[in-house]
Amino acid sequence: MNDAIIQPPTIEYALLSPMLLVFGAAIIGVLIEAFAPRYLRKSIHMPLTLLALVGAFLMTVLNAVNGLPDAPAAMGSVAVDGPSLFIWGIILVLAVVSTLLINDEEQFVAQAAAVPGSPDEEEAILSGYAQTEVYPLLLFSVGGMLLFASANDLLIMFVGLEVMSLPLYLLCGLARRRRLLSQEASVKYFLLGAFSSAFFLYGMALVYGYAGSVDLRAISDSLSAVSGQETLLLIGTAMLGIGLLFKIGAAPFQAWKPDVYQGAPTAVTALMASTVLVAAFGAVLRVFWVALGGLEWNWKPVMWGVAILTMIVGAILAITQTEIKRMLAYSSIAHAGFLLTGIVAVGAAEQNAQALSAILFYLTAYGFTTVGAFAVVTMVRDAGGEAGHLSRWAGLGKRSPVLAGIFAFFLLAFAGIPLTSGFFGKYAVFSAAVAGDALPLVVVGVVSSAIAAFFYVRVIVLMFFSEPAADGPSIAAPTVGTSAVVALAAAATVVLGIFPQPVLDLADQAASALFIR
Repeated sequence: MNDAIIQPPTIEYALLSPMLLVFGAAIIGVLIEAFAPRYLRKSIHMPLTLLALVGAFLMTVLNAVNGLPDAPAAMGSVAVDGPSLFIWGIILVLAVVSTLLINDEEQFVAQAAAVPGSPDEEEAILSGYAQTEVYPLLLFSVGGMLLFASANDLLIMFVGLEVMSLPLYLLCGLARRRRLLSQEASVKYFLLGAFSSAFFLYGMALVYGYAGSVDLRAISDSLSAVSGQETLLLIGTAMLGIGLLFKIGAAPFQAWKPDVYQGAPTAVTALMASTVLVAAFGAVLRVFWVALGGLEWNWKPVMWGVAILTMIVGAILAITQTEIKRMLAYSSIAHAGFLLTGIVAVGAAEQNAQALSAILFYLTAYGFTTVGAFAVVTMVRDAGGEAGHLSRWAGLGKRSPVLAGIFAFFLLAFAGIPLTSGFFGKYAVFSAAVAGDALPLVVVGVVSSAIAAFFYVRVIVLMFFSEPAADGPSIAAPTVGTSAVVALAAAATVVLGIFPQPVLDLADQAASALFIR
């Protein structure tokens, strides 16, 4: 009889502390919603959310300073490596900035359950109700993003995907004005997101049938050990790709983005456009570089086609848009295509480190600029709420030259004009693509950037060289949070455009060891 005591598996709580803190704060937020008086909830939620996010960021920095582990944590299910910590840091900082923007309760409906235009809704507005459950939903979503980007097996990645997405489906339907449009956006996002999750789940099942495991390292090892079941592997890879490419809004899976970005409260749109993209690219890198790196000659040509189509669709369709949030949505699609040029630059270890560093820097630069641009959108309003139609932005430079100048600066950063963060971001990913023998892809990217510059400049010309209408939109007095968001985003865009080296060095350091397996 064996008297040896079986030791329970250890869970590295220090490494997982950022994620655990965010989820813990989210659970506390739910308890506050259940038991705290309504008039006290917001005064508790806001500092709790900020403290949790800032504390998680500090723990992430502490983990990076203390040195990286040489094996995945949580019984091999979560990889806390250099890329994970960098991505966690980006997500948490952008979540803090988005929380400041979300604090403007004018964007959210007083009572989500009330029918739009009904007496119940009117009574809720007159009573001064506020949707305080926004804060725990935000924390749950951010926690899901952290898990999604660092998952070391497909099952945990699916859990992270759902925890990230489900709160966002709800948040998209909470706009105070244009309620039906907001609810339509929520339903579209939910239905299409459910389909993409189903593709991911079925792809995971097929890959499991091939490899006998959902662990990313085990899948990678099986590529050279299992034969005769390549059909399962290829179909499973395609389905996993569909589920992941949907989340980044890559063509031809981008149809949800313009509708959802337009209908959702703008603060939620800012959160989605920045943090979700960062988390989704973290997951894409893990699946295609860690688990399926040995299959690159099969998925690389497809990724080439997706990147080209995404850049072209995003740039060309943005020209036809007359609504500011839809235009920024198509801009986001084009930027996803630019980032995909770094994904296809897989090759030798040194080349992979360069591409990974470029992607991390691009995500940082794009995230701050995006949040800042949507923060400006929240301040340009007319009688129906935010002034979404581009014609309403005519002459804005004469009504509010400072605000129009800041928005123009963000648009130039999106276009990749020198001395902005966007220039160095594009230069980094295009350089990595050239090193990875993807020069034709870079040519398409440069042409798409030139096309995209047209509609950015069109908005700038409209703001500064058109006469404002007599009944033109007003500029809402910004809250302290909104002012801080615009200032931080503008400062980050300037600093990363003039002095990007410190962040590039951090990205290089995070990417140097690549991914642990």
